[in-house]
Amino acid sequence: MTRLTAEFWVHAYLRRLALTDIPAFVTSKGDVTAGAVLIKLNTLDGCAVVYQRSFDLMTGERAWMVLSQGVEQEVDLAITKQRSFDPDLWVVEVEDRQGRHLLDEPGLKA
Repeated sequence: MTRLTAEFWVHAYLRRLALTDIPAFVTSKGDVTAGAVLIKLNTLDGCAVVYQRSFDLMTGERAWMVLSQGVEQEVDLAITKQRSFDPDLWVVEVEDRQGRHLLDEPGLKA
């Protein structure tokens, strides 16, 4: 199966969010073809969650897992730490008071 480039996936994700009227933007642009992607969900109340895609070696499944959550400043520090050893990393910030990120929707899980 052909894998999507990181840039293509990010643009498709941003479009899907826009169709649902959920504001989102790229805060760090990574490698166009193979950069990893972090999704920061900002609930606009001083708190945030950052998700990373994980791969389960036992099942071969991909899933979005919580990398960090809590006070937004602490979550931002976790993102900065990840970027310090992965400069090809994409970071997409989603802003939604209801906590919607659509990562559990069909087509976005993998």
